[in-house]
Amino acid sequence: MLFSLFLIFVGAAVFATLALFARQSLIIGYIVLGVVLGPWGLRWVTDTGLIQDISNIGIIFLLFLLGLNLSPRKLLELLRQTTIVTVFSSAVFAAIGWAMAALAGFDTANAVIVGVACMFSSTIIGLKLLPTTVLHHRHTGEVIISVLLLQDLIAIVVLLSFKAASSDISPLLEVAKLVVLLPALVGLTWALKRWVLLKLFFKFDKIQEYVFLLTLAWCLGISQLAHAIGFSHETGAFIAGITVATSPIALFIVESLKPLRDFFLVLFFFALGAGLNLSELSSIWLPAVLLGGLMLVVKPVVFRFALRKLAESNKLAWETGFRLGQMSEFSLLIVFVALQSALIDPATVYFVQLATMVTFIGSSYSIVLRYPTPVAVSDRLRRD
Repeated sequence: MLFSLFLIFVGAAVFATLALFARQSLIIGYIVLGVVLGPWGLRWVTDTGLIQDISNIGIIFLLFLLGLNLSPRKLLELLRQTTIVTVFSSAVFAAIGWAMAALAGFDTANAVIVGVACMFSSTIIGLKLLPTTVLHHRHTGEVIISVLLLQDLIAIVVLLSFKAASSDISPLLEVAKLVVLLPALVGLTWALKRWVLLKLFFKFDKIQEYVFLLTLAWCLGISQLAHAIGFSHETGAFIAGITVATSPIALFIVESLKPLRDFFLVLFFFALGAGLNLSELSSIWLPAVLLGGLMLVVKPVVFRFALRKLAESNKLAWETGFRLGQMSEFSLLIVFVALQSALIDPATVYFVQLATMVTFIGSSYSIVLRYPTPVAVSDRLRRD
């Protein structure tokens, strides 16, 4: 494990340097590094499953920090405003994904799941490339966050449905469990925050090491609790964050966890590249690249059209569209779960994997060149 981390972070430093000189996004460097060093490249890092498991902690911290920046009241207001946009755009993307998969020769079941995988935009790309000022204080950040949250809720329902399809449990029972257990989880988290967490924070808030440790325990503890009752770790992390959002300690937590989040996200993007089996792409690489390219073109246009219908400004509509103009880590999770449930063929997983990577690379590159980001190559566009 230590040797793997040495290779990943030394390699990431080298590839990030090359990416900056080539005016590319750092994310592209991490993904390419994974392809080069992974089991389908030089085979210097072969235990990508372990790397993937560890890197998922970065996504958990990302969702936790997202929750810390949203008060519950503001969240409900945002979700009401963007429900129509999210549902409309998801339907359009699903239809395009299904049509492209059908034209590529996939049968109906596989094509439908490809369509479902195309519905979502990347929470990681969307939030990592948002400057803090946009994320916290501007309407653009609020719109992006609300769309991503609604998409995440849709993805959770889809994943529960797939798991139910491969078991003896009725899909209606899974949905009922979601309706009952999710509010119960929120209520329990709020009670623990009020009667335990905040009391400890206020009593020992001058000891920063303890506050940092308590924050990690809170985030990972609620995340694990959510997983234990059937939800994703990321859902628990978001709930853990949003329940603390109104606390005076929230700003300190946000700043202290950023380096830890970035450490694990480097591993995430490396694992994404390392997991691509190059030997399986000979028959599907062209339609997969076409699908990824089509998503890069269509998603900004559809989001722009839908947001303009809600009377948002043309500038905000285009920026939101480009920042959400990729497929998602949920796209990968959905096809992996569908494969485990025997709903699709392995070729479908590789098809979606490659298409998602194309959108990650293309979208991050276009965002870095066009809009303010923390990792912009241009000094004019660099915003932390």
